[in-house]
This record gives sequence, C-alpha cells and structure tokens, in this order.
Amino acid sequence: MRSTRRRTGALLAAAIALAGLAAPVGISLAGRAGGGASTPAAPSPEPAGAECLTSVRGSRVVALCHNPYPSTDRVQLHTECRQWWDVDADSAPVEVDPGQTVRIDDRCWKQVASAWVTHRTQDSP
Repeated sequence: MRSTRRRTGALLAAAIALAGLAAPVGISLAGRAGGGASTPAAPSPEPAGAECLTSVRGSRVVALCHNPYPSTDRVQLHTECRQWWDVDADSAPVEVDPGQTVRIDDRCWKQVASAWVTHRTQDSP
C-alpha cells in the first residue's frame, strides 16, 4: 500500500513541476496569438546619412561621402595626428545633398593616428 502512495505522490509532484514550467510558455504563446490587442510597434526611422569611405596614405587623409537618401547630410572630417606637436584638425562642415558625392581631405605634418567623419542629418538638432 505504501509504494502506491509514494508513486502517486511522485507523479503528482512531477505533474505540478511540469505545469509550473509549461505555464510561462503558454502565457507567452497566448500573448503572441492575441497580437492585435497589444500595443503597436514603434515606427522605424527613415534611413538617412551619407556613406563615407576614409583612406589614409602617409600624412594625408581623404574621405569620399555619398548621400543616397532624400535628406541632406552635413559631414565633417576629423584628423588626429600621431605626434604630440602636430596640430589635430577638423574640416569645415560640408553639406551633402541627395544623390551627391563630396570629397574632403586633410593632412598632418608627419603621421596620421586616426581619422573619422561625423554626420548631422537635416532632421538632427
């Protein structure tokens, strides 16, 4: 008689554990099935900004930026020179209209440590 009670107790405990593990999955699936009642997804922003390729040769930096999007992008080349006495430089901002490609160049006296382009689209503050 005792072994039957133990088996029944073990089966009951296993069923409760299985139900406890399956409940979150069922709730998650029910939430996905009733997707019409949930909040709508946030709209994704329109793509914007020029695509820039930057190359460094010796002490010279060249950035070519092309804007394939319908909004104007304002790009600026930043050059950091390797030597402490060499002056780092920021180019003047250049507007890249839709469908336009611009070239921005800069240089250091000796070696370039790094160079990058920053963007400011027409929608940015």
